[in-house]
Amino acid sequence: MAPWSTIIQAGEAAGGRFVTPPEHLARRLKNIRGLVFDWDGVFNDGCKGPGHASTFSEPDSMGLNMLRYGFWRQWRQLAPVAVISGADNPAAVQFARREHLQTVYLGVHDKQQALEHFCRAHGMPTEAVACTFDDINDLAMARCCGLRCLVGRAASPLLERHALEAGLADYITGCPGGAHAVREMAEMLLGLMGAFEDVLASRVALDEGYRSYFQMRQQVSPAYHTQNNAHIVPLPVEQTT
Repeated sequence: MAPWSTIIQAGEAAGGRFVTPPEHLARRLKNIRGLVFDWDGVFNDGCKGPGHASTFSEPDSMGLNMLRYGFWRQWRQLAPVAVISGADNPAAVQFARREHLQTVYLGVHDKQQALEHFCRAHGMPTEAVACTFDDINDLAMARCCGLRCLVGRAASPLLERHALEAGLADYITGCPGGAHAVREMAEMLLGLMGAFEDVLASRVALDEGYRSYFQMRQQVSPAYHTQNNAHIVPLPVEQTT
């Protein structure tokens, strides 16, 4: 385990802030079994309209993969991962298929309901989930999770203050959405788990442990859902191609 001061300094170097002391987060991480992410404003800058594709980046992809591997090394099983988006995001579908995530929820107006659906499907309480989010429509979901990472954005000072006062953020990234906030979050959590150096060395060596994890990961086929009135329902196949 890296000294807490080292982890704090690394986060601060990226502009991030630990709201909850890192030693407390390290204890919470021992009970985390799944990961949930908003999409727009987290994996990208949230811009919409002509000429603005909803994208993702390789640094974020690698960071998430390494975090999943860190959990796999701890539990010897895959931590379920979901993207929960209020919009119809073909890029999220592409990312989930490429990275073999377990679940994608698109067009969801009640993200807490999607979170609860995800947790029931994987037999875990919402408190066993770490979520990464950036905006108002994510707050009800964040309130239910056991560890919350708020993607920092200078344009939302009152939202950030609300999240802090309501206890809805444990770490605030220095990197905004679209500038590798997911990578920052992933490295901070791996550091808190005391796993970063071992995960890094194993991935560089492509050793037996990483190959076993990767083979298991590649067998995952994402499930796709949407919200229809008050119900979470499977997404029609034509919307996932």
